[in-house]
Amino acid sequence: MIDAVGNPQSLLVLGGTSDIALAVVRRYTTLRKPRVVLAARPSPRRDAAVAELTAAGVPVSAIDFDARDLGSHRAVLDKAFADGDIDVALVAFGVLGDPERAWQDHEAAVELAEVNYTGAVSVGVGLAGRFREQGHGVIVALSSVAGERVRRSNFVYGSTKAGMDGFYQGLGEALRPHGITVTVVRPGFVRTRMTAGLRPAPLSTTPEQVAEVVVNAVRDRRELVWAPAALRVVMSALRHLPRALFRRLPA
Repeated sequence: MIDAVGNPQSLLVLGGTSDIALAVVRRYTTLRKPRVVLAARPSPRRDAAVAELTAAGVPVSAIDFDARDLGSHRAVLDKAFADGDIDVALVAFGVLGDPERAWQDHEAAVELAEVNYTGAVSVGVGLAGRFREQGHGVIVALSSVAGERVRRSNFVYGSTKAGMDGFYQGLGEALRPHGITVTVVRPGFVRTRMTAGLRPAPLSTTPEQVAEVVVNAVRDRRELVWAPAALRVVMSALRHLPRALFRRLPA
């Protein structure tokens, strides 16, 4: 169970090698030593994360997880919950892709859709069933401000995040009567491996700053947060901007 100050006893990370996900794990493990399950594809980065947490005295296990392998997701969750309840599940996987290739290359577009949307829906439905069975917990979905109003510069990616965001908001409404919270987190530009080489946007942030937002949102049982918080005002203005003006904004 999550304690009175918001610290979970167990944490599942789907996309366990993401910079933001690992920052969230580190944030929690400085407060206590929760049991951590990292679900990600096998890689040296996953091995390094397991070694780091083990050295810090954190009970950690790794599970093979591929967002596009939908048929394996039930078995992944079976393994994740095999040692007991999960207090917080973080849906943190995603791909950015090349924005120009994405709308001209079939495979590139399908990969974005399958990872960012279909895969997220698949694990979301599975997590919902598990959390209903245990009767408690928080699901955290890492969305993006790119999905709030889709822009020409990255519209395939933005559209997948818009769908994912809408699904998890709806899932939160469905699970609320069962005592489960779904928290949707909308970061702006985050300086990570995924965005390396790209020009930082205004109000850019770091994985550590996003992690602080996530931890505070879980503690306060908030359903929708922005990282940084100022983006809420910015995106509200952009959502209401006439299309003729919106398309003239710099990419």
